[in-house]
Amino acid sequence: MSAVRTEALVGAAVVAVAVGFLVYANQFTSLRSDSTGYPLRASFRSIEGVSVGTDVRLAGVKIGSVTGIDLDPATFRAETAFSVLQGIDLPDDSAVVISSEGLLGGNFVEILPGGSPFNLGPGDEIEDTQSSVSLVSLLLKFVSGGSGSE
Repeated sequence: MSAVRTEALVGAAVVAVAVGFLVYANQFTSLRSDSTGYPLRASFRSIEGVSVGTDVRLAGVKIGSVTGIDLDPATFRAETAFSVLQGIDLPDDSAVVISSEGLLGGNFVEILPGGSPFNLGPGDEIEDTQSSVSLVSLLLKFVSGGSGSE
């Protein structure tokens, strides 16, 4: 009879921990989705490793996320939409770079603020962009003996 009571208590504790985890996860995701931001746009030659939901960072701090990616059939460039938290005013000469967290990490969109006294507004496009660098192509260049300028 004691073994049954112990099993029931352990089972109840496991269920309580699982419910607590679900409540915590729900609150954490709710906080992320309730944050308001304003939309910006940028056009990239390549956005390899970036998808909807990818972080937008400034000085390593997440300030938004990618909200949409489309291909412009006229220019063959990736038109990217992303949001930035309200209260973060970016100069209109800021740059956007697709950066990597390292060899095994994912990519993220990094904003490099400029020095202009004028700020970007909702829906504006950041024109100074730098696309992602393919690690596979870099490794192939390294293995094949460099850039071929011998």
